[in-house]
Amino acid sequence: MSEKIEKVCTTVLERVTPKKSERAKIEALAKKLEKTVTAASKALGVEAEVRVEGSVAKDTWLSGEPDIDIFMRVPTTIPRKSLGDVCLKIARKATEGSKQIERFAEHPYLEAIIDNVRVNIVPCYNVERGEWLSATDRTPHHTDYAKRHLNEQMRGEVRLLKKFMKGVGVYGAEIKIGGFSGYLCELLILHHKFFIKTLKACAQHKQRIVIDIENYYKGRENELQLLFKEPLVIVDPVDKGRNVASAVQPQKLYTFIAAARVFLENPKLNFFYPPETIALTVKELKQKLEKCGSTIIFLTFKKVDAVPDVLWGQLYKSQRSLRKLVQLNDFSILRDLPWSDERTLNMFIFELEQRVLSPIKKHLGPPLEKEHECEKFLEKHLKNPGTVFGPYIEDGRWVVEIRRKYTDAVALLSERLRDGGRSAGVAEQISQTLRKEFKIFVSDEIVEVYEKNSEFAKFLTEFLSGKPKWLEAT
Repeated sequence: MSEKIEKVCTTVLERVTPKKSERAKIEALAKKLEKTVTAASKALGVEAEVRVEGSVAKDTWLSGEPDIDIFMRVPTTIPRKSLGDVCLKIARKATEGSKQIERFAEHPYLEAIIDNVRVNIVPCYNVERGEWLSATDRTPHHTDYAKRHLNEQMRGEVRLLKKFMKGVGVYGAEIKIGGFSGYLCELLILHHKFFIKTLKACAQHKQRIVIDIENYYKGRENELQLLFKEPLVIVDPVDKGRNVASAVQPQKLYTFIAAARVFLENPKLNFFYPPETIALTVKELKQKLEKCGSTIIFLTFKKVDAVPDVLWGQLYKSQRSLRKLVQLNDFSILRDLPWSDERTLNMFIFELEQRVLSPIKKHLGPPLEKEHECEKFLEKHLKNPGTVFGPYIEDGRWVVEIRRKYTDAVALLSERLRDGGRSAGVAEQISQTLRKEFKIFVSDEIVEVYEKNSEFAKFLTEFLSGKPKWLEAT
């Protein structure tokens, strides 16, 4: 390891390892929560085994960023469909008086803020390994596995990896991020032993990364290829039929690989601690939008009545459908993505090469050797009022020039979303909100939204930079 890398890693490790006093505070809060959740379960007539899970239980949490995961392992007699509701009641009772946010994974769970610490109270079934009834049933087995195999040195390496991933924006398995989970970081360190070895292995990545710590597929690698199709495969040591990395979006994997390469070449603290984004002034924003030459369309709408994880799932699904709609109408998209403050403002953003297209386009027909198809093509276009020029022969095939239905991207979106956009593939809950109201802003028209929402202002500043912060660090 180079001296420069070692220096950076030593500094970060010192910062992210919890001190005695902080550790004592978190452990005391975790024990207290175990008791209050156990008491709330009994009060509501549910026999639950309550345990601390996740990074606090495994001692891989980051100083200043503790998340306490309290799991209620309940009997299998509670029906699957009421598991979330039953346990939400218990969680609400146990955290009365705290800020509570309902979250959703495979089923609802509760997030509460207690003493400025984020606490997740999650239900699962008390089952033996392999007898899973819900996705969260594996978590206690994951905790036990990691505690058995991670030594103190490795726990430090996990902390470095987590902090690096957070710094480059690829940490977090929730739908909004689609990145690496804490457990996935732990397995990467269990396999590679060191943070830098993990970066080096990923930096050399060529096709796809496959890790099978327990050698479940030794001699049966072909089977593994058929079972898992993702570019990153980490076979779950407690469930050989599961890829721990299945939630990692390819974009996040490739970002991690690129960041690892750049860091190994030029290690800096900025990879772990990216500088705070300072939003452009309105004047700078207008100049930047004018200079870029592309057209940016912001389709904004108000609150969607959904918990954040469901909201982001619906936003991504709708964005994909709208991207397809825009592309099928010949508009060239440079970049597009959804954005939300998860409260009152949501939007779809499209950066287009141009907003307005020419009113006619060339439409290629079949080659002359396909006689039957040629006949059908001529039948369709000879007397069609939409045909402007042709049909004529070009390079051995029939060609026509036809009138476009939409020449303006704003008009396309306005018309197709007037009914909520269900026919265009917009997700149900978002469609309901769009049906009531939406607004479209083009390029610097977005200033009125930009001035009112500081979160959005920072996001748009980063979007217009188009460059990850860790690249600016080099």
